[in-house]
Amino acid sequence: MKVANTNIVYKDEGQGEVLLLIHGFCGSSDYWNKVMPKLSENYRVIAIDLPGHGGSEGQDSVQEIDQYALVIKDFLEELKIEKVTMFGHSLGGYITLAFAESYSHYLNGFSLIHSTGFADSKEAKDGRIASAEKIDRDGIHPFIDSLVPKLFAPDNVESHKQSVEEVKEIGYEVLPQGAKNALHAMKDRKDRTSVLEDTELPVLLIAGESDQLISPDKTFTASGENIQQVVIKGAGHMSMYEEPEELSNAILAYLNRA
Repeated sequence: MKVANTNIVYKDEGQGEVLLLIHGFCGSSDYWNKVMPKLSENYRVIAIDLPGHGGSEGQDSVQEIDQYALVIKDFLEELKIEKVTMFGHSLGGYITLAFAESYSHYLNGFSLIHSTGFADSKEAKDGRIASAEKIDRDGIHPFIDSLVPKLFAPDNVESHKQSVEEVKEIGYEVLPQGAKNALHAMKDRKDRTSVLEDTELPVLLIAGESDQLISPDKTFTASGENIQQVVIKGAGHMSMYEEPEELSNAILAYLNRA
């Protein structure tokens, strides 16, 4: 599909109310392969490849979180989808919050999966810059090799070795410029904890018990009758691989209550 003159690749399974799944940094729609079958039994489930990720073309103009959110809006308009429940993993969660801030009329509800409303700390910003420099210096493969094991809970790196290798293969397909654009967007994103605090939409916040990147306290920044908080035991940053059944059940429970 062409969105703003850029070819965007996506998966579309099932029928019914629309769920949109947005993957994390250096991922693709393949991140959701273990959860889409169960979700698509009762819903239309769409998983998108962000610009420069998966099979989607790069788009140099997309270097801010707000611009990724605009791509998502244009994507939904191309598909003539008026309402959606949005699930964002990590980077996808940052995009989801920006979308909720600017285009909430499209949403039935939204979810952050291993993500946060906080902006980057100075240390994190420096890390983004160092990562971009590493990609320029060494290429995408060494960068992915160093990144992916940190995404899994320490106890799962060996026990989920096949999944670790699969996530690496997905990362190898990311365009270097696509990765650097995403790093820039994450580095410069603003704090959106107020979006979580102020929304009246049903919200699902999911954290991994052993997430080394975004701890549960950074995910659970808001509470209220409209907000469900779920900790996935035994999971790091990649519950869709580490505990896909638990993640699927949490999503379905949220949808049944929302």
